[in-house]
Amino acid sequence: MRRAAHARELLDGAVPAADLAATLGDIDRLDAWFGGHALSLARVRRAARAVPRERMLVVVDVGGGGGGFARRLVRWARRRHRPIRVIVVERDAGAASLAQRACHARPEIVIVRGDATALPLPARSADVVHAALTLHHLDPEAAVRALAEMARVARGRVVINDLARSRLALVLVWLATRLLAVHPISRHDGPLSVRRAYAPAELAELFRRAGVLDVSVRRYRAIARLVAESA
Repeated sequence: MRRAAHARELLDGAVPAADLAATLGDIDRLDAWFGGHALSLARVRRAARAVPRERMLVVVDVGGGGGGFARRLVRWARRRHRPIRVIVVERDAGAASLAQRACHARPEIVIVRGDATALPLPARSADVVHAALTLHHLDPEAAVRALAEMARVARGRVVINDLARSRLALVLVWLATRLLAVHPISRHDGPLSVRRAYAPAELAELFRRAGVLDVSVRRYRAIARLVAESA
């Protein structure tokens, strides 16, 4: 299935605040129900083993939307009495504002306005740099710049969690957004996100062009996901 390179998702444009909140809520719930968050959390937990428990674990969540994954990270760290700092980098002002309100009771989370292709963070400042459902919004050139930026900021791993482009994934996401999502934007953007997603070989090539040569890419067909992780 060819990538829908020139298609545009509604979330890529201006969206009223109420619609944005509902759509980001849909995405968060679907990620929780179908295992998207669990895939990302498993990678962060594995990377955390290399960080002494007494030292603060620093995770950057690029394109973190409303902060749903960041809040899950903080719950995980609190249960384990582990110090953590989660920096959510979000380009969209509306999403950043929603994240700020949703995360206000969690001082471990910092919301930063910024673009994935020019992260406003120092080099080697994070143990994990993570992006979920973000890369497919970018054209290949921008995706390469974003991956290079994530690699620059990471002193540990870069983790990309995104949709897998396939006909099966398209059917699964179409069904999920019809049966479970509540907002029309979710029903429009979900299947289109699959069509815009990168295939495993394409994602590996984007990493290579970004200068990240040691990367593993794994496909999870049953939940229409693709996870790439640098060594």
